[in-house]
Amino acid sequence: MTSLSPADAERLKLAFQRCRDMEGTLNEQLRAYADAGREIFPAYGEAVDRLVVRLAENGGGENAPRPGEMMAPFMLPDENGRLVTLPSLLERGPLAVMFFRGHWCPYCRLNVRAVIQAQDRITAIGAHIVAIMPETQEFTEQFKADAGAPFPVLTDLDNGYALSLNLAIWLGTEIQRLLSYQDMARFHGNDGWMLPIPAVFVVGRDGLVKARFVDPDFRKRMEIDDLLEALESANRDH
Repeated sequence: MTSLSPADAERLKLAFQRCRDMEGTLNEQLRAYADAGREIFPAYGEAVDRLVVRLAENGGGENAPRPGEMMAPFMLPDENGRLVTLPSLLERGPLAVMFFRGHWCPYCRLNVRAVIQAQDRITAIGAHIVAIMPETQEFTEQFKADAGAPFPVLTDLDNGYALSLNLAIWLGTEIQRLLSYQDMARFHGNDGWMLPIPAVFVVGRDGLVKARFVDPDFRKRMEIDDLLEALESANRDH
């Protein structure tokens, strides 16, 4: 099977809701969803496994900024079209710069939900979050509204910033075919089929990366406790 049937799309939606509501850590929820996805849409799970191997062999994300290095500055539009810069965000305290694949990605939706649930603890630390996606403003706005995210969601059109950090990847023809039911060209404003590797960079007020999570397997994300610990540590360093 090379595309998702409406019946299987409905099954995936129910699996997503089940995983979202289950007790457990973020990565336990993500694993449960990945397992359900393999059962419902095995061709996609197998294609993703091959993509992850290819990315790992090519050192996907390895050259992204490391702890102790400066985080490259950015100036990107938020969901309201207002330009946001890295220095302006760092003035408010330590920052987690989080890359997401898009509003359509269930793993990103589980990830952002877990971050929002920890928002009070993040605020108590004196830290902040910014999300970056390769989607146009229409969809960053939708992502933010659907999630109820209290932080800015920025558009990295054509993955320009992700490319500068060595995070942008081409999905390849196999995944394109399997994801053809998603209107990526509309989401991205181009038909390049490029996405960022989901990643987190915890940046101190000094602009230095304090911690990072970069994994070419988008089904794995930085655990919320690790994120909180890194933000707390970045705040102490100040």
